[in-house]
Amino acid sequence: MKVTINDVADLAGVSIKTVSRVMNNEPSVKKATLDKVNAAIAELNYQPNAAARNLAGTRSYSIGYIYDNPNAYYVIDMQRGLLDACRKNGYELLIHPTNAKSAGIVQEVIELVQHARLAGLVLTPPFSEMPEIAEALEKIGVDFVRIISGSTPSPKLTNCVLVDDFTAAFKITNHLLELGHTDIAFLCGDEEHSSSGERLAGFQAALTKRGIHANPKFVVPGSYSFESGVKGAKHLLGLGQRPTAIFACNDEIAAGALFSARLSNVDIPTELSIVGFENSPFSRQTWPPLTTANQPNSTIAMQAAELLFKHARPAGHQLNTTEQQPVFIPELLVRESTAICPNPALSTTQKSAQKNTRS
Repeated sequence: MKVTINDVADLAGVSIKTVSRVMNNEPSVKKATLDKVNAAIAELNYQPNAAARNLAGTRSYSIGYIYDNPNAYYVIDMQRGLLDACRKNGYELLIHPTNAKSAGIVQEVIELVQHARLAGLVLTPPFSEMPEIAEALEKIGVDFVRIISGSTPSPKLTNCVLVDDFTAAFKITNHLLELGHTDIAFLCGDEEHSSSGERLAGFQAALTKRGIHANPKFVVPGSYSFESGVKGAKHLLGLGQRPTAIFACNDEIAAGALFSARLSNVDIPTELSIVGFENSPFSRQTWPPLTTANQPNSTIAMQAAELLFKHARPAGHQLNTTEQQPVFIPELLVRESTAICPNPALSTTQKSAQKNTRS
């Protein structure tokens, strides 16, 4: 027979109301009572029905995840992390794909929250970077947590999980520089995503620190897609002066760049090094596997959901600034797609620098 809340209450020796208070994470429950109820829940393997709890009370036990992202692997990883957190805390997850550029997107989000009686939302780019979404949710009193690109916690950014794209991009670029590459190209992602700008800034900062000026011809606009990587690399390989390395804004772009290089009979990595970002399956399914930045999207999503649950608890649990802004720094993961610069002579960039010095 299915275990019920009555069974938990009987085993713990408390009332049904007390069990409910524990499951609702109410701060007024004494630790001894909390421990007894949690032990009973664990022993009986009790799984509360979130839908029934939504109907039974005024508090909702469902959260939402809206997304507009062409990278299926990113979306799946986010869903996995959110679902793990929801199951742990007795919540349901509503997943809603939509078009962030729609003229009625703000109203669509508001109607979704109200019709589904959501306890809150986890916002990922581009929604997390749209102030009109945050303002509308605050106006109707709905809790939300944003996953955004950033490196420094700020009092102005409450209820955020930060991903330090800048520092990760700096480390990736520095890896290429240590291999002797100075003619390094950058394939951009969608410009409306803050991550694109942060990764480009980290790339440029690493070059600047070495006294190298990025070749403007090597910075190619694009989007977070395989096709964009194919197109961008084809453009770069058609230049009179080719780069010896390519930094792609994500693994999908990098995989496209690698494919394009193969079509041009350019060997990776002996003739051209390629790096990506995120450590998605794209980075492991190519040959050679891609050097990348390991961005733990499932863990990031789980942290965001946990932060949302804490924020949505009844009054009495106040979050401090540190709790509201955990920071993740994607770590460099070196694989076979990068190697020492193939030209032992001075690179084009170095020759140009020496020429300018002499003149």
